Amino acid sequence: MIATNLQIPGQTAFYKGKVRDVYTIEDKLMVMVVSDRISAFDVVLPRPIPYKGQVLNQVAAIMLDATKDILPNWVKSVPLPNVTIGIKCDTFPVEMVVRGNLTGHAWRTYKSGQRVLCGVKMPEGMKENDFFPEPIITPTTKAHEGHDEDISREEIIAQGLVSKEDYEQLEKYTLALFKRGKELAAKRGLILVDTKYEFGKSGDTIYVIDEIHTPDSSRYFYAEGYEENQQAGKQQKQLSKEFVREWLMENGFQGKEGQSVPEMTDEFVNSVSERYIELFENITGQKFVKEDVSQEAAEEKIKATLKSL
Repeated sequence: MIATNLQIPGQTAFYKGKVRDVYTIEDKLMVMVVSDRISAFDVVLPRPIPYKGQVLNQVAAIMLDATKDILPNWVKSVPLPNVTIGIKCDTFPVEMVVRGNLTGHAWRTYKSGQRVLCGVKMPEGMKENDFFPEPIITPTTKAHEGHDEDISREEIIAQGLVSKEDYEQLEKYTLALFKRGKELAAKRGLILVDTKYEFGKSGDTIYVIDEIHTPDSSRYFYAEGYEENQQAGKQQKQLSKEFVREWLMENGFQGKEGQSVPEMTDEFVNSVSERYIELFENITGQKFVKEDVSQEAAEEKIKATLKSL
């Protein structure tokens, strides 16, 4: 699906994100449709990627189920390959980014000579992709438009974005989820390098929401060859959507003003779809089964599921 126009009884709100269409039902439940849209550099690219929505939704469902002993998650039902129905929460206005390795934004900051990221000190003498002595949390603001911004723990609490009590709990949940994510990845011969979590609150209960440990929200390395690559100063083999960003940069696009998205050929679109399916199978250890669902069938299935909840 590229976009949806569902007619759901009891609908009280609708939000279209870069990738997700979210329907609020009676201010209690949310129907999240994960589309095949793809974004990079905060821009939605002109062509969808077949089965991408299914990959993201099903990885998230598997990972949320594998972490539900750590804290509750928002999911009530996954009625369709690219649809999740769950509890509507008041979302905390920060994303909890956690990093196990000096990679990506952290490495670019480090390489520039800075040793503090989001108020967290990074050790001297590190190389790109080295493990931190302990995972670090580098939160960002959660922007509906434009770019998320780095922010420190102290600023979050001082600005009243999250109470001190809730933020301390979010930190504990973040580190526990990341630890579990790394354990799950290790079983698949992977290293969970960094990821982000979003949390919300319903009543007095904190829930982990949206997606976790997916190739869009996380970066994975292959464990095999990691040490050898580090010692030789070579790049690590990644499992993430970084390859899409790299292709865009090679073709002169980084989301800056005046730049145009390069033409996405059928060959490129199909190759991205195949990579997402490969990501699914590597991360979950399960065979991916392509499922095509019409909007009409999806609407009927969602209505029936909502009646049963």
